[in-house]
Amino acid sequence: MAKRRSTRKKTPPPSPTVRPEVFGLILLALSLLTVLSLLSVSRGSFTEAWLTFLTRLAGWGRYVIPVAFFMLGMWLIQRFGAEDADERWEKPIGVVLLLLTLLATFDFISPGGDPIATNQIGGGGVLGWVLRQLLVSALDVAGAIVFLFFSLVLSVILLSGLSLRELAVLLRDLFLRLRDWWQFRNLPINQPDAMPPALSPSRQSVLERFKPLRRESKGEGVVINGQATPVRPVAAPPAVPVSPPVAAYEEGGKRRWQLPLIAEILEESGEVEISEAEIRQRVRIIEETLASFGVEAKVREIHQGPAVTQFSVEPGYMATRDAKGNPRKVRVSKIVNLANDLALALSAAPIRIEAPIPGRPYVGIEVPNVSKSIVSLRSALESPAFYAKQGILKIALGRNVAGHPVIIDLTTMPHLLIAGATGSGKSVCINAIVACLLCTHTPETLRLLMIDPKMVELVNYNGIPHLLAPVVTDLERVVGVLSWATREMDRRYKELSKAGVRNISGYNQKAVRIGEDIMPYIVIIIDELADLMMMAPDDVERSVARIAQMARAVGIHLILATQRPSVDVVTGLIKANFPARIAFAVSSQVDSRVILDTPGAERLLGKGDMLYMSPDSAKLRRLQGVFVSDTELERLIKFWGGGYGLPRSSLGPVQPPGPLEQKALWDEFAPRQKEETEEEVLLEKAIEVVKKHKRASISLLQRRLRIGYARAARLIDALEAQGIIGPDPGGGRSREVLADEEEAGESDPEAGA
Repeated sequence: MAKRRSTRKKTPPPSPTVRPEVFGLILLALSLLTVLSLLSVSRGSFTEAWLTFLTRLAGWGRYVIPVAFFMLGMWLIQRFGAEDADERWEKPIGVVLLLLTLLATFDFISPGGDPIATNQIGGGGVLGWVLRQLLVSALDVAGAIVFLFFSLVLSVILLSGLSLRELAVLLRDLFLRLRDWWQFRNLPINQPDAMPPALSPSRQSVLERFKPLRRESKGEGVVINGQATPVRPVAAPPAVPVSPPVAAYEEGGKRRWQLPLIAEILEESGEVEISEAEIRQRVRIIEETLASFGVEAKVREIHQGPAVTQFSVEPGYMATRDAKGNPRKVRVSKIVNLANDLALALSAAPIRIEAPIPGRPYVGIEVPNVSKSIVSLRSALESPAFYAKQGILKIALGRNVAGHPVIIDLTTMPHLLIAGATGSGKSVCINAIVACLLCTHTPETLRLLMIDPKMVELVNYNGIPHLLAPVVTDLERVVGVLSWATREMDRRYKELSKAGVRNISGYNQKAVRIGEDIMPYIVIIIDELADLMMMAPDDVERSVARIAQMARAVGIHLILATQRPSVDVVTGLIKANFPARIAFAVSSQVDSRVILDTPGAERLLGKGDMLYMSPDSAKLRRLQGVFVSDTELERLIKFWGGGYGLPRSSLGPVQPPGPLEQKALWDEFAPRQKEETEEEVLLEKAIEVVKKHKRASISLLQRRLRIGYARAARLIDALEAQGIIGPDPGGGRSREVLADEEEAGESDPEAGA
């Protein structure tokens, strides 16, 4: 039997190819050789012939050709393998187009004759003369100039990777930066009043806020951080503090309080950026992973944040068609179900998918960064977004996935609920909120009332003049604190009714006009709600719900925090009155649903990574919270607690008036001198009673002194400690009085009668 011949064609051996690095090295060598030949006086035969050839070929372009060779060589060595196939030839085409445009322009500036007939070489050499003749014969002189202008713009777009709009933004920013430098170059340094005003976002320094904007592929429109989305925070002038309401500064025409300078209290922090090569690699992995599961999708936008990078994916079309013959769109649920597969492919977990991004036709894939950036409070306070935000109680919450600062106003929320697992960043968030309020408000516009059952987080604020009372750490007094808050709310409503206004803003405006004291805002901060709900759930829930329902108009706002987000702590009544909520990392999806009524918080990274639910939108926003160090808090507490917020004297340096005294908010916080005096009087009466009756018992003191059991028992213990009565004999019998008859007669005037 004849052997069966194989019909499969043999694959021919691969043809030898030259690597792009070889051409890149040759171009780099020619570029360096040309530069050295132009700078050297003595040249060899090859270099002399090479320069003569370049001069005849390109004229003035002999100074531009080495730059073009260098750019092409570096691109072939470094970027050829990293570029996408669709835009792999954009940069070399842009270099060649720019070179030809410059040669034609040089020949227009210094025209030459026919290089063959007259041997006259112009500014563009032979190539420039040929290009100029072709353009003039085809378009005339005016048309050739227009063509060269748009050819120059096109070559710059191809080289930079920017769109035409992004290029216009860059040129405008450069012009405004130069104009600002020209305007403020002669300002005196030693005069603080001569500082320029805060610049708008479009007038910030390009070196501080501009990062080159790149596209991932030609025709697909992938944008990294958007054209108006700076990754690096935009810094306002450091010496300009945030201005509070004018009434907080003036009293009788004189300044009473002054705010701390942000540059002296808070510190700056650097940010880590992801390399472009890593971003392109992640884009490729995402698209290939989705395609391997039959999901056609393209990455259109990339937003880099401090902790995560969001890849905006546009779903493609499936191979099947509907009844009308139109292609079917890929379902969003297919992309959402591949979250674990994407996490495996990217070697990053956990990955959160936002489907869809609010107001955008994309699905957001949020991938954690390899290196996180710390979001400092100073960068948020000095950002243009903080200056542009309208509101009284402005709070810098953090930065979103695009790197933009997120500023909220507590008066519009009007209350805030913070929940998350232990160590996820709740206490840091509370400290950042308090620090932000202390940097922007004086004690005449804002008062604080803090409840700290843990006794370690908020007690450091004791001594600052903003506090209505020392930080409450005793759980038995919490119900009394909340009861006082409800009484204060009722009192304020009566004041508003007398003044004929609807809210605290109208009351303060009227008070400023007639010269009366304004009504300060009150922020009540409870660091651990779970302990309070365990002690007195009914009283705490009733008080918190009543304050949350009615206290907005009178300027009282609540900030609650808990590390145990269960239904018995964060009850339905509390959640109904707290539409603004912050969820840090939690351990289970059930806890996320308790806080936000939706899953998602279980996939957070921790260390300040949060989901913020604003009261005006049900869509969650992922933020990286601001960080305030212990050193910054110590400086801020020292500033207010040491009296440095009082007005500075023009005759000399600051003279701190010493520790500021705080007035007691209710009787329990008052000094106990009166109570101690009453105890001493009762002790003297008890001595008289036991010496008169020659016996001592708790029931005897209760009847004779008309006091309760606890106080009578304490008096018996005190009498025993002083040696007036003996120990308890047991069996319910009275104690023996150890005082002699003489002492009894001296203490009892009726005995000798």
